Amino acid sequence: MLSPNDKKLEKLDPFYRPSLSKQKTSAEIISEARNALRTVRTQRPFTPREDQRKLFGPASSRTPENRPASSFSVHASSFEFSDSRPISGTRLSPLEFKPKAPASPDTVEDFCLSFPKPPVDPAKIRRISSARARLFRAASQGALLPARTLLPTQSKRVVSEETVMTRDSVVKINGIYLTESKATGNLKSHPLQLTYDGDVSKITEQEMFKGATSLPFHLRSGGDQGKRRPRASSSSRSPDQSRLDIRAGSKADLQEKNTEIEVDEVFWNTRIVPILHDLEKEENIEMVCAACTQLHHALEEGNMLGNKFKRRSVLLKTLYKLVDVGSDLLSLKLAKIILALKVSGKNLLNVCKLIFKISRSEKNDSLIRNDSILESLLEVLRSEDLQANTEALLYCMGTIKFISGNPEFLHEMIGKGAVEILMNLIKQVNENTKKSGTCLPNSGHLLVQVTATLRNLVDSPLARSKLLSISALPQLCTVMEQHIGDKDVCTNIARIFSKLTSYHDCCVALASYSRCYALFLNLINKYQKKQDLVVRIVFILGNLTAKNNQAREQFSREKGSIPTLLSLFHTFYKLDLHSGKRCGEGDERPKAPRPAQAEDVLIKLTRVLANLAIHPGVGPAIAAHSHIVGLLLATLESKSIDDCEELVINTTATINNLSYYKVKNSIIQDRKLYIAELLLKLLVSNNMDGILEAVRVFGNLSQDHDICDFIVQKNVHKFMIALLDAKHQDICFSACGVLLNLTVDRDKRVILKEGGGIKKLVDCLRDFGPTDWQLACLVCKTLWNFSENITNASSCFGDEAANTLLALLSSFLDEELALNGSFDQDLKNYHKLHWETEFRPVAQQLLNRIKNHHTFLEPLPIPSF
Repeated sequence: MLSPNDKKLEKLDPFYRPSLSKQKTSAEIISEARNALRTVRTQRPFTPREDQRKLFGPASSRTPENRPASSFSVHASSFEFSDSRPISGTRLSPLEFKPKAPASPDTVEDFCLSFPKPPVDPAKIRRISSARARLFRAASQGALLPARTLLPTQSKRVVSEETVMTRDSVVKINGIYLTESKATGNLKSHPLQLTYDGDVSKITEQEMFKGATSLPFHLRSGGDQGKRRPRASSSSRSPDQSRLDIRAGSKADLQEKNTEIEVDEVFWNTRIVPILHDLEKEENIEMVCAACTQLHHALEEGNMLGNKFKRRSVLLKTLYKLVDVGSDLLSLKLAKIILALKVSGKNLLNVCKLIFKISRSEKNDSLIRNDSILESLLEVLRSEDLQANTEALLYCMGTIKFISGNPEFLHEMIGKGAVEILMNLIKQVNENTKKSGTCLPNSGHLLVQVTATLRNLVDSPLARSKLLSISALPQLCTVMEQHIGDKDVCTNIARIFSKLTSYHDCCVALASYSRCYALFLNLINKYQKKQDLVVRIVFILGNLTAKNNQAREQFSREKGSIPTLLSLFHTFYKLDLHSGKRCGEGDERPKAPRPAQAEDVLIKLTRVLANLAIHPGVGPAIAAHSHIVGLLLATLESKSIDDCEELVINTTATINNLSYYKVKNSIIQDRKLYIAELLLKLLVSNNMDGILEAVRVFGNLSQDHDICDFIVQKNVHKFMIALLDAKHQDICFSACGVLLNLTVDRDKRVILKEGGGIKKLVDCLRDFGPTDWQLACLVCKTLWNFSENITNASSCFGDEAANTLLALLSSFLDEELALNGSFDQDLKNYHKLHWETEFRPVAQQLLNRIKNHHTFLEPLPIPSF
């Protein structure tokens, strides 16, 4: 107790005594009480690795009949050959051919009227007809490719006499002028012919009008069909010159188009056809794979990839047939080309299934990586329509999910934009669900694959950074809100958040999204007995409330937050009692066993309660909640630290935080003696973490006179003195706090002389003072209380201890010596603050007291530190 002569040292009241005049803020409580209130750490819930690669694992809530299959077969017959046709640019409806003569010479001046020509020579007709007949016979017999490759010098072009003008201009066919729409209909019966030594290739109307924008400018202007266009400069151009320009422009465009097609044909015949012949005839798998690689490069070089290439049907039919070979390596190469040709519908689904089937075997990961199939899969996700191709995207995502579990793919996937692509897919699902008001069919199946992939990707710091930069966390919360009935989706996102919130920046980002707290409470209420989901939600809440006082306040303000936690506590406490998980007495215990499922939930839940109790507005309410405190004490009573170490330590830490509050209705204060009895078994255990937590609780409870009597009666004070030798800073700090509270009572000060208590306190001051001014201050406070009625320093402390104290205090009060450590500037400022505000005032008074009551002997040398 303080001396009446030292009234100005009221701030040196015994440690843990609360101020009655002012309610301290949470920050002040944490700063001044140090470890009186503390958060609790725990391990992230364990997720076992699945033995087999499937769309849905063994823990899935989906029944086999209500989910897409992971096992199936894909053959050549699975593909549709109708998709092999190139997609036309424009659908043209047939129009009746009605030649229309000009009304007067004035109106046709620009169009150069000419009369129909006589029929084509019959011999020419026979040549063309025989060529067409040979082509159709070859097609009907199954020959997909020309018999031999043609060189450019062997080709010969025969073009029927036609003049073409597009858009709203005029087309001349066999001497008759038509508008564009009528010309198109007429071209269907007047195809251009390209003859290569008897083989005929037909040019469709789409190809004829492709490139119409290359026409001269004066032919591209708009105008009414069938009407003469006004001339811009009729005074400077004669009618004959205009007619020549029109004919010259039309012929030039036609020649340019024919040249483009001819170049494609030459490239096809010289580069592509030989490779296709090799694919059809070669029997060696390695050679076929090499030919596929060569084919892909040639198609890319010839700009023949995509879905508008004329010969696409020939390519796809050849590739589809090779699927039946059954080689995984060959199938991957085929799939890569097929995807590059932009197949759709059933064929897109089948090629995604083909890749999925191959990726189910982990040994094929190297094949997938070597062939760079990942980029093709990401392109499918990026470009294909979600609603039209949900099932195809499902199997595409299944493959990506499998390989994302292989660390070798992580860097490549993230570098190719996988995080952004997956989040864009999630955003589309969210928007579609919001518009329709209901979850779209199969969207849940797809989300399971997407979220499982993200769960693997967030192990990378770069992926986490990308998720934060695109504000992905609110989008993931939205998915949980919209699909709260889909346990698989919610569990995967909970796993993502479990990983993310283990990092400070991600934890802050999620904590700032205020809707997440109500969402997590809804999930707990809905899936209260689903351990794998609940344990992760509670773990996330523990992370959010660990270092964020605002998060503690926001969560506690949510409707039903504390009742929900209480209900969860009660449910899993009962499950744990009946789990029968404990080993028999003779069983050999594993070195590091994982806690049982029910126990793991209790571990995470007590951590949340301990964190919430730090908030001054929440802690007193929990301390006064009889059901919560009752469950905590029941857990502490029924569990052994040897069997359930983490649960016992977390429970004790929660009781420690609650015992800090001295409120009228506190159940902790009402049952303090019972709690003290429970703590004794921790003090005598061999677990230093358990001992530390028990001492901390005694530090709070020992402010009560009854607990001080209990400590002396049970010889707990001897144990506290012994702990001063632990050379462990936190243990010495907590033990010294208990001794400080004991010295408030004059009758109990003598106990410090038992077991060399004074010497051990001086040793703590010497060993930890220069690095821990809070501990040094606590030692000085204890010695101050002890020496209240001092008459002689030597008789009070002992000669050796008195001389050591004089030397230590003198040197510690020299600012230059005391703060001359090798600290960085921030740490130095921190130490200086505690030295100035806490240690120096108490140490100076203690030093003066010792000097005033000390017979000076030869001083000890100043210690170096």
